[in-house]
Amino acid sequence: MAARKDVNGRPQIAQVTPRAAIAGGEFQIRGKGLAAGPDRPRVTIGDAPAQVTVGSDSFVVVKVPEGAAGDLIVEAGNRASAAWTCDIGVQIAENLHPVANPAVDRFGNIYATFSGQRGQKTPVAVYKVDLNYSSQPFVTDLMNATGLAFDRAGILYISSRYDGIVYQVDPGGAMSVYVEGMGVATGMAFDEEENLYVGDRSGTIFKISRERQIYVFATLEASLAAYHLAFGPDGYLYVTGPTTSSFDAVFRVSHTGEVEVFYRGLGRPQGLAFDHDGNLYVAASYGGRRGVVRFTPEREAELFLSGPGIVGVAFTPSKALAVTTTNALYRVDAGIQGRPLF
Repeated sequence: MAARKDVNGRPQIAQVTPRAAIAGGEFQIRGKGLAAGPDRPRVTIGDAPAQVTVGSDSFVVVKVPEGAAGDLIVEAGNRASAAWTCDIGVQIAENLHPVANPAVDRFGNIYATFSGQRGQKTPVAVYKVDLNYSSQPFVTDLMNATGLAFDRAGILYISSRYDGIVYQVDPGGAMSVYVEGMGVATGMAFDEEENLYVGDRSGTIFKISRERQIYVFATLEASLAAYHLAFGPDGYLYVTGPTTSSFDAVFRVSHTGEVEVFYRGLGRPQGLAFDHDGNLYVAASYGGRRGVVRFTPEREAELFLSGPGIVGVAFTPSKALAVTTTNALYRVDAGIQGRPLF
């Protein structure tokens, strides 16, 4: 869409991409009259000035500052553009160490880990962030909490990449061993029949029935970090696992364990989630830009959200997107309904 000339000579914004961002992410602004002569444009998001990294008359790139909230405005000389509404993620918890998706219960509480380095015993393994953004310890006595997943009854399952055990925790915080021997256990997901799938990053996806029978479901290339799992509306299991390649894939695994490439061309793909319309969201780099990439069911890709260090995503009942970075949790009011897990 081309920008129309403003009779008052104001900067004209035609397009801002991607749709959303968190602090440290970037917006690309296209339009007309965005700069005044040799001077770079000035950009504010709400009351916060944004750093301009590229500035020209028709194209501007800005970095989202900490604490930014509100509309985006471009100023050229003494004239300002009309306000452009952007989705800016709000940090709702910090001092975390997630390595995978957060998990969201049926009430909208969000759970995120403090995983720590391999073999590191941390004071708190899993935090619960309630609807008022109050963060409280939920699980303490667990080493290297990694993947999180809820079952239909509201029981939280936690994998440990330290001991290969999957633990289950009831809503009151009581913890017990669910299954052992999962290797370097990382991401998890339930299918519609409540079989649990666990990714051993050394190359195996395990399937655990409700009777706790263990099967080898599929084998993939080993990951240098973790496997991340999510079931799509087609009943296939979608898997990411970053390797040493800068051209990694999202894999799709059939009911019988046959592995195929859904999309190749991402940098360090990690956590993933589906929305109600069957679009897939993946924390990854795309075209050299880091954030959350959205794929249509036809495998068309676009950067949906920009931001550094993103490792996981999950939808909340209020149609927000919960985003975990390597040290924090953000809420993005995207207005998108997530796919029901059951």
